[in-house]
Amino acid sequence: MKEFLVELRTTFPDDMAQTEVDRLRAAEAVRARALAAAGHLVRLWRPIGELRSIGLWRAADEAELREKVLGTLPLYPFMTVQVTSVAPHPNDPGAAGA
Repeated sequence: MKEFLVELRTTFPDDMAQTEVDRLRAAEAVRARALAAAGHLVRLWRPIGELRSIGLWRAADEAELREKVLGTLPLYPFMTVQVTSVAPHPNDPGAAGA
């Protein structure tokens, strides 16, 4: 599987009811746990003071990542997504055997 750094920004319509936002966020948490269990979501961070997330994700390719992984997130229709494909660096201290 390939690895991707993904930046996610979620923006809800101004007229969306808070109860719907809360429902979608709860469903998002459930789906994120399932994607983590399946090995797609590896890590997820939120920069301090910002309303965006940065995650390390895995998928066979970018098409699978967008369509079959990120596209299944309940908040996806409200997200702006930036995907960067990454590869191991030879000096990565976290690499196996380092």
